[in-house]
Amino acid sequence: MDKNITIPFSLLSRIIELLDYWNVDEYCYSIQQDYSDVMFALTKKKQSIELREAYARIIYAEDDDARHEARMRYLQQKRELNEPF
Repeated sequence: MDKNITIPFSLLSRIIELLDYWNVDEYCYSIQQDYSDVMFALTKKKQSIELREAYARIIYAEDDDARHEARMRYLQQKRELNEPF
């Protein structure tokens, strides 16, 4: 059963930071693979949220200069999101 949940963005960031400190090199391959899959999914989710926030900054920009700057940052983030890890 696949259900969606809502957690604060700050907690998501802390979870990723905590998991990033763990060294799973000495565990069996299946644990290493699970770790890699989870880290990939959480990081991708965090980047997607950040991309949505960047897009919102374009929409709610105060003037054309701010909108242009926000758009450039958005495009850079989008490019980074589409690059492989």
